[in-house]
Order: sequence, then C-alpha cells, then structure tokens
Amino acid sequence: MSPAITLAAGEASEHRPLIISLFAVFVVATLVITVWAGRQTKDASDFYAGGRQFTGFQNGLAVSGDYMSAASFLGIAGAIALFGYDGFLYSVGFLVAWLVALLLVAEPLRNSGRYTMGDVLAYRMRQRPVRTAAGTSTIVVSIFYLLAQMAGAGVLVSLLLGITSDAGKIGVVALVGVLMIVYVTIGGMKGTTWVQMVKAVLLIAGALLLTFLVLLKFNFNLSDLLGSAADNSGKGAAFLEPGLKYGATGTTKLDFISLGIALVLGTAGLPHILIRFYTVPTAKAARKSVIWAIGLIGAFYLMTLALGFGAAALIKPDEIIASNKAGNTAAPLLALHLGGVDSNWGAILLATISAVAFATILAVVAGLTLASSSSFAHDIYANVIKRGQATEKQEMSAARWATVGIGAVSILLGALARDLNVAGLVALAFAVAASANLPTIIYSLFWKRFTTSGALWSIYGGLVTAVGLVLFSPVVSGKPSSMFPDVDFHWFPLENPGIISIPVGFLLGIIGTYLSKEEPDKAKYAELEVRSLTGTGAH
Repeated sequence: MSPAITLAAGEASEHRPLIISLFAVFVVATLVITVWAGRQTKDASDFYAGGRQFTGFQNGLAVSGDYMSAASFLGIAGAIALFGYDGFLYSVGFLVAWLVALLLVAEPLRNSGRYTMGDVLAYRMRQRPVRTAAGTSTIVVSIFYLLAQMAGAGVLVSLLLGITSDAGKIGVVALVGVLMIVYVTIGGMKGTTWVQMVKAVLLIAGALLLTFLVLLKFNFNLSDLLGSAADNSGKGAAFLEPGLKYGATGTTKLDFISLGIALVLGTAGLPHILIRFYTVPTAKAARKSVIWAIGLIGAFYLMTLALGFGAAALIKPDEIIASNKAGNTAAPLLALHLGGVDSNWGAILLATISAVAFATILAVVAGLTLASSSSFAHDIYANVIKRGQATEKQEMSAARWATVGIGAVSILLGALARDLNVAGLVALAFAVAASANLPTIIYSLFWKRFTTSGALWSIYGGLVTAVGLVLFSPVVSGKPSSMFPDVDFHWFPLENPGIISIPVGFLLGIIGTYLSKEEPDKAKYAELEVRSLTGTGAH
C-alpha cells in the first residue's frame, strides 16, 4: 500500500468516530425527509410525480442532483487525474448532452405523458407490447446506471472505514442497496426529489470548496496548476494533449468517438432524468427546470477540471491507482492532501467530501430505483398484466415490491463491478439509453408513419445490440481492469458500444416500421403533436 493511502487509512481510523458521525448525520437527515414526504404521498400521482407540485427551480436543482452522480464526482476526477485531457471528455460530453435533452425531449415529453416513457409511446400505439418493451428497457438502463453508483459507494466507504476485504466491500454495497430501497418504498417521488435537492446543494458546495483550495494552492494561476499536473503525472506535456487514453491505436480513437456519441445522445434517453419532467405543473416549468439544471451542472463540470488536475498535481498516479485501480478515490484523496495528510484538517476534509459523495450516491440510486420500479408497476403490471384494471393501491404496492427486486439485483451486480471506473460504467448506461430509448422517443414524437412494430424493433434491437456488445467487450473480460479479469471471451474491441448500437437502434425503427402492414393512426398522431407542442390536455 502506498504511503499516502496508508496515511489516509491511518487518518481515517484515527478520526473514524468523526467520519461515521458525518455519514450518520446525512443518512438520518435524509431518512427524516423521506418519512416526512412519505406521509404526504397519498396517491399514484404523489408516488410517481410528486403531485406535480415542484417549481422550475426546485426541479432544476433536483434534476442536477439526479444527474451529478458518483460518476461525475468520483469517476471524472479520477479519469482526469490519470489521463489528463482525455479524462475531461466525460465532463464535456455529460454537459453538452443537456442541450439535446432541452431541445428535443424535455417539453414534448412533459406534455405527452403521465408518469413514464411508456405513456408517451403507448399514446398512439398498441398498449401492451409497447409498454412491455419500454418497461424492460427502463429497467435494464437503470440497472447499468445503478452498477456505477454501487461501485462508487463500495470504493468510497471502504477507503474511509479502512475496509480492505472483499466481503467488507460487498457489505458496503449491500448497505447502500438497503438504504435506497427504504427511500423509494417510503418516500416515493416526493421524498426522492427533496433528497436530491439537498444533495445537489451539498455536492456543489463541496466541489466549490475543493476548487477554491486547489486554486489557492497554486495562487489562482491555472497555468501553474496544469504545469504541475503534467510534471507530477510522469507523462509530461502529453498529459495535457489528446491521445493519452484514446490515441494509441485506431481502436482507441474509435472508442473515443463511440464514447462521445453515447454521452451526447444518452441523457435524452435516461429514464430517471425523463421522469423528472413529470414533477412540474406546466411545460414552462419543465423548460425552466432544464435551464436551471444546465447552469448548475455546467458550473459543476467546470469545477471537475480543478478537482482532476488538482489531484494529478498533488498526488502521484501510483498512489491513486493503489487506492483504487480505476482512480475513483482521486477526489477524496485530494481533500486529504489539501487539508494536510497528517493533520486534523485533512481528516475532517476527507470525511466531509466523502460524506458528500456518499450523499450523491444515495440520492442518485433512489432516483434510478424509482424510475425502474415506476415503469414496472405502471407499464408492465398495471397496463400489461392487469390490462388497465389495477387499482392505484395495487399499482403502488407493485412499485414497492419491484423496488426490492431491483435493489437485490443491483447489490449483486454492484459487488462484481466494484473495481471498474464509475464514469466508464455510466457511459455504458448512456449507450444503452441512446440505443434503445432515444430512437423510439424521437420517432414517436416527430414521425407520423412510425408504428408499434417499428417501436418494438427499435427498443429491443437497440437494447440487445448495446447489451450484447458490452458483454463481449473488454469491460467484462480480457483485461486486468475488466469485471472478470481472469477470463477472456471478448471479441468486440471497443469499451463503449455507442458507435454501433445507436445507429442500429435508429435504423431498426425505420426497418420495423416499413416492414409492418400496420397502418399508423394519423388522428392520434395529430392529437399527440398538438399536445406535445402546446401542453393542451396534458395531465
């Protein structure tokens, strides 16, 4: 173990009561919010959409809280600390993606649906097959995204509590899973939204503090900061230029393009982001919430530059890798170094930033679990299994049971993924969302000829292509950094499938539509068009 990590573990053990207290304060505070919100959750509208009572600013804060995940805070800082310029691609991609969400889907989706993506698709198509497909896709994308959060939680809490055994790390992942199940089953969308708002404020404050301290260390001279990062990285000027991670071969350059496409198009298909637009009362509030979110998220991603390059300048790369192979602990270790490795301030800063990161993880997993359990209960249980005959009470009960099931699956997979870079894992979720959900949403809203058959081809085809390519990629096997490093069954060379699977999803939607003998319902499309553009008749 490297000296800094030994010191970090030593500091952590010396100040463990402080660290555990900070964690406990946050967990208790969020549980209180959840119980309070749970008492106000009376019907399905409250559980799924928070009663549509949140303002544009509140929802913007919650959206940014939902979006700035462990990948943003831990994964991007680690990627920049280890790969410099190439790591910053995640920050750019995650931010630019918001423009696609704002321009293409935020307002029409809010106007067209009630609780889930399936509502929009089922409006002008055959209910049961389309809702089954939308529910399946939502659950798969959410589980991919949950993997990243679980991996981040395991790494973070293990570092703080000095847990080195695999069993201990799996125990941490299980704890996060249990907490998220409690949040969603008790609080529904109201509780989850308030937790996300609190967490967004904490995360931006934490990132602001670290950014200020990093810039103070270098007398607010960015040139000095970048120069020190390049020197300390051992890579020299190459650290500040493209190509360190994505330039060695033709394959890595393709991976770079694939990752970029997935990041930019993925946000507009992420279920836990899409359902946030249903929590506001009007289309204007939906637009306003996205604009607030862009401002808050933009400011945060600018700060990831200081976090990543600050970690590169102050900590040796082998020390970051010794703590976590994928670099996920770069931000907490930066906090320790800024406060002083063997000082009380270092320990306090480490504990504070780690508690904020833990808050981040809990809030995001609650949002993801809510999206997938809502889709199961509303789309699959109420409209497919019960054929629209389920009562609200039955539907909410199904959502709560689905939460338990999804939580169990996430714990199991999160334990396997604990050594992968969380930003990379989230990029996979983006690729799956952009391949399966985005083509179908865009075609449903904007293409009159689109049919049920086209929707099914697009969702299932995009989903199977994206997940299949991931399973046979270096992310799962064949590399020391893979999920299963000891076996090798990969034949797909890229780590992100977006460059193949996203065009396939769009193309299959067209092929499925033209091959089907089904006549599209033009009257229904005209209704949807008016409703999506004006909000007339929206719930």
